[in-house]
Amino acid sequence: MALVLLPAWPRAATEAQAVTTIRVATLAPDGSPWMRVFRALDGELAERTGGTLRLRIYGGGSQGQERDTLAKMRSGQLDAAALTGTGLADIVRPVLVLGLPGIVDDYPTLDRVQRRMGPRFERLFEREGFVLLGWGDVGKGRLFSKRRIERPRDLRAARVWAPTTDVVFSAFLSEVGAQPRRLGVTEVYPALQTGMVDTVPGSALAAVALQWHSHLDYYAAEHAGILIGGTVMRKEKWDALSEAHQTTLRDVGRRAHGVAKRMLRRADDDALAVVAQRMTAVDTRAHEGEWTRYALRTRDRLVGRVFPRALFDAVLRAADD
Repeated sequence: MALVLLPAWPRAATEAQAVTTIRVATLAPDGSPWMRVFRALDGELAERTGGTLRLRIYGGGSQGQERDTLAKMRSGQLDAAALTGTGLADIVRPVLVLGLPGIVDDYPTLDRVQRRMGPRFERLFEREGFVLLGWGDVGKGRLFSKRRIERPRDLRAARVWAPTTDVVFSAFLSEVGAQPRRLGVTEVYPALQTGMVDTVPGSALAAVALQWHSHLDYYAAEHAGILIGGTVMRKEKWDALSEAHQTTLRDVGRRAHGVAKRMLRRADDDALAVVAQRMTAVDTRAHEGEWTRYALRTRDRLVGRVFPRALFDAVLRAADD
């Protein structure tokens, strides 16, 4: 798998033969693009370090919700995790600025903003005891529902899911006058089965990979922003690595995240085609002004409270350049 996804590198000479294992968790199910990339990353690390640096991968949410994963990292039970934007925000809340509606709506803009703002965010994560190994994304954000959602006020009658620690979408719902039903990602599928929720935000990739689409009937034809993610590692574990292992992990990890982005973006397009075959597209453009008005009110509500105005302005400059 490593030879398929990542270019081969010469085997590194090592000073010691002891094996260092990095325990990494993800909500991504087995067989998903993220899991394929992590297995390729493990093979590449083994190749470059003579087998002295390996990953032990826990997929499919086997370590619990993202907040559980972070608690295990802080206690030393886990070393790293691939997190959604919500999980990243549990460490550094200002990262939510990247998910604000109307700022980053396409992949080139997201790549540019993350490239220019990367060092600034890396420092924020290090301050909290984590190393940001790389950015990822999980597709274009849309609404999926059992009912037609054409304009924001339609959400008031819906049973809308929001991640347990979500801030941005919940603030949007509050502006609209809707109430979120807070659940962990792995709790959404049974909630759809029982009717506890009937509307979910997410990407086509997530909706198909987690089988949400099998219980939903409508999807927004237009997307709103890109759902970000990333991989973080406990700084204590990072600092315990040899300099050679740090260099190898940083190098291979960055390339692997680049591969993951390309795979996931293609996979999201493919998943949207699957969704389109089973569900009915809803054109929301007739009410675009109303969606924009609530998005701007949400943004004004969060700037200065969830992320500093200076950071928001810097992201805007990078996005508009």
